[in-house]
Amino acid sequence: MTEKPEKPETLATHAGRMSREHFGAVNTPVYRASTILCPDLQTLESNKAPYTYGRRGTPTSRSLEAAISELEGAARTALAPSGLGAIALALLSVCSAGDHVLVTDSAYLPTRHFCDRLLRRFGIETSYYPPTIGAGIGALMKANTRAVFCEAPGSLTFEMQDIPAIAAAAHAKGASVLMDNTWATPVFFRPLAHGVDLSIQAVTKYIGGHSDVMLGYVAANGGHADRLHHTHGDMGLYASGDDCFLALRGLRTLPTRLARHQETGLKLARWFQAQPEVARVLYPALESDPGHALWKRDFTGACGLFGVVLKPVSHGALAAMMDGLDHFGMGWSWGGFESLVVPAHIHRTAEPFAAEGPVIRIHAGLEDAGDLIADLEAGFQRLRTAS
Repeated sequence: MTEKPEKPETLATHAGRMSREHFGAVNTPVYRASTILCPDLQTLESNKAPYTYGRRGTPTSRSLEAAISELEGAARTALAPSGLGAIALALLSVCSAGDHVLVTDSAYLPTRHFCDRLLRRFGIETSYYPPTIGAGIGALMKANTRAVFCEAPGSLTFEMQDIPAIAAAAHAKGASVLMDNTWATPVFFRPLAHGVDLSIQAVTKYIGGHSDVMLGYVAANGGHADRLHHTHGDMGLYASGDDCFLALRGLRTLPTRLARHQETGLKLARWFQAQPEVARVLYPALESDPGHALWKRDFTGACGLFGVVLKPVSHGALAAMMDGLDHFGMGWSWGGFESLVVPAHIHRTAEPFAAEGPVIRIHAGLEDAGDLIADLEAGFQRLRTAS
């Protein structure tokens, strides 16, 4: 008997496959189902049939959940209809009225909106902490702090977090640790192996990989699996068979695509560093980045998403640069095969983010790196002319 494969490339190819159950089909087919019939009353009343009702899972969703659990090293995975839905599910599975949660100040803006609006309505207090606080998070914890929410690197500003140190400090005070790991995916970082209790992913992005699916997941360790499962069921969350199938398809090529995104991302980041109009590049894979040492210690790779801080320039000049780009689309999200550029509007509470000029976010897609650089060179020439 051979050892179970450990490499993410092998896991992504084989995990969650149900070929024997589906006439040899390599990928589990799409199941669309609500009512599922039982063969007899005993089976119906036992509630132990493999599938009981479409909302509680079909072979397509189970196949995806099993594959993710193997990649994450998780006890259980729950699917949600979007990345934000997964964030909400994770927070609500550990927090109750009267609790307090600590959220990194670099979090995805919709996460902040969920905390400031919905959690507040439910009587859950949110405080924002500096993303680079590390073990110092312990000093911010209250008697009712139930969760510490991390995102590394941070959304838009790309600060690295010392996840093991934060997890150790939080667990010492009895709090759970949640992490949005969409940037790295479990291919480049496995949160549960570094002390995180609930690992969150916007499947919409790199796992889907083709900008055509809305989906999210939460992967739990053994201590959090049951409560996650019950909260997921009580909220009536459901992922369609079609979206699960698309996510499974994307998962199989995830490591290969990420390697290309990383290769192109590094080339573009280094090109930006050499431009006189650029003040800083925000990308932990760069040796000059303040978070590089943490990234190198804990992560095995970097995706194609990074930030660029420009020197002061007018909005008109920035528009002239961005509006004429041929290979970079302007649209929210990232993680697909296409390159994107958007302005970064940064919101902070715990501490301000100092930027010399406008900040833009770049997603390096799967196009030829030379073509992308030529497109950017023409864009910077337009910026210079308009300045």
